[in-house]
Amino acid sequence: MGTLHRLFLRWNAVVLGASLACVAFSPDALAAAPQAAPTAPMPAGSLAEQIDSLIGQPRFAGADWGIAVVSLESGRTVYAHRADQLFQTASTAKLFTAALTLDELGSDYRIPTRVLANGEIRDGRLNGPLILYGMGDPTLGVDAGTAQWADQLATQLASQGLRHVHGDLVADATYFAGPMMGTGWEAIDLQSWFAVPAAALSVRENEVDVTVTPSASAGEPASVSVEPGDAIPSVVSEITTTAARSRNDINLYRAPGDGVLYAFGNIAAKSPVQNYRLAVPDPARLAGSKLLQALARRGIRVDGRLIAVQWPRRDTMLQAQARTLAEVLSPPIGDILSQGLKRSQNLYLQNLLLLAGVKAQADAEQREGDSGFVTSERWGIRAMQQMLERIGIAPTATVIEEGTGLSRRNLATPNAMARLLAFLASQPYAATLQEALPLAGVDGTLLGRMRNTPAQNNLRAKTGSMSYVHCLAGYVTSGDGERLAFAIMLNNYTAPPGAPSASRDIDAIAVMLAGMRARTAVPATSPSVATHPAN
Repeated sequence: MGTLHRLFLRWNAVVLGASLACVAFSPDALAAAPQAAPTAPMPAGSLAEQIDSLIGQPRFAGADWGIAVVSLESGRTVYAHRADQLFQTASTAKLFTAALTLDELGSDYRIPTRVLANGEIRDGRLNGPLILYGMGDPTLGVDAGTAQWADQLATQLASQGLRHVHGDLVADATYFAGPMMGTGWEAIDLQSWFAVPAAALSVRENEVDVTVTPSASAGEPASVSVEPGDAIPSVVSEITTTAARSRNDINLYRAPGDGVLYAFGNIAAKSPVQNYRLAVPDPARLAGSKLLQALARRGIRVDGRLIAVQWPRRDTMLQAQARTLAEVLSPPIGDILSQGLKRSQNLYLQNLLLLAGVKAQADAEQREGDSGFVTSERWGIRAMQQMLERIGIAPTATVIEEGTGLSRRNLATPNAMARLLAFLASQPYAATLQEALPLAGVDGTLLGRMRNTPAQNNLRAKTGSMSYVHCLAGYVTSGDGERLAFAIMLNNYTAPPGAPSASRDIDAIAVMLAGMRARTAVPATSPSVATHPAN
């Protein structure tokens, strides 16, 4: 099995002190790896006969398939199977967040990260705190335009004559109200790189790289290093070096909310360096630390402490009349959305939901006044529900609780997904959304899928994968040029030994759609409609 990377998480209220282990990987990311061609084409017949033949195989007896395919030209149903049944969505839930983002924020909005002060700079000195104020940019320190964000801000401050801050540096992440994990995220995932804190002040995608290096001799301690070095306050390592060619057993554990990373186990001498990606426990503090270092490089002295503030605390030093002294801007929302959908990047989509929630709250309070405390996430979900009602999607057809699909409590019907896609295809931002989706065989999480088929360089869709959940939803042009929107959802399934992977089965159906030439709608009495009996 090779080196086992166990990310131990303990949540006493849930596990009663028992250690939980998981391997840190993203199913959607793994799906992008090159794969064999989809399952061989089914025997000649109508589209419905071909799909029915595939999903009716005995190995799917305990599984649930849901499929909806509609024509974007005529609105007709091309194929449906249990299309009004709720299914777990996995990352196809990101399509709902994408729709809300474009509807509420537009594709051109850029997210600012600001340095604020309550007072004036006089003779090079600021009396009072300097506030690094995050407003939700998930790309800070990653995008080319903000890779040197801290130095950019420090340079702007120096250009105004600032040389001395007689006060604290406050890293303020209070723009979002609510916990930094999405509703329904599992405790076992919170240390992993794909479930990092969704913070208003984020940096480097809130990830930290951990490297384990063996010593030259057995019996000596191994080296454990983190990058950035200040991302995790404390590392306690008991990893030893064992004989060459022995089995590696590397264990990393950080309790939720704790800043101490414990590393224990062993690594074989002469073994390659082992690299891992974990979640940063306090993104705001890391961002503040980076700015503090940049200020020092520009000759700006800060007398006070670095203070990180996030919900439920309030930044009591931030006054209503605070002035903006420096600012960097994110890429346009459309670019962030593209990266988020193609990579299935959870931080990006959760932050976009929260941004939409902040706007929805401000709009509601302007109309109705203060309505009591509601999290930014919940405000975003309320706005999403209102958008879906405008589209004509029934409230009972979706249950979306957060922005990424990590929650197993997210549910949607294939028809709701297909109807959403059809609506999006008719909007002014349709091209922005479609170009943001992974392209089969070309990029994103579909890079290694459906190559050398009619779907390659044709089908654009969002993948969704987690244990026992496999989905694909998007757009494809059929063999005779008809534009289709589709949702293919497979729940409660793991491939038995010797069977194709679930993604290959889903891809086989997608390839059928790409190669379809008949434009005949499925009859209302077809066994393929949503009233199909259980498999």
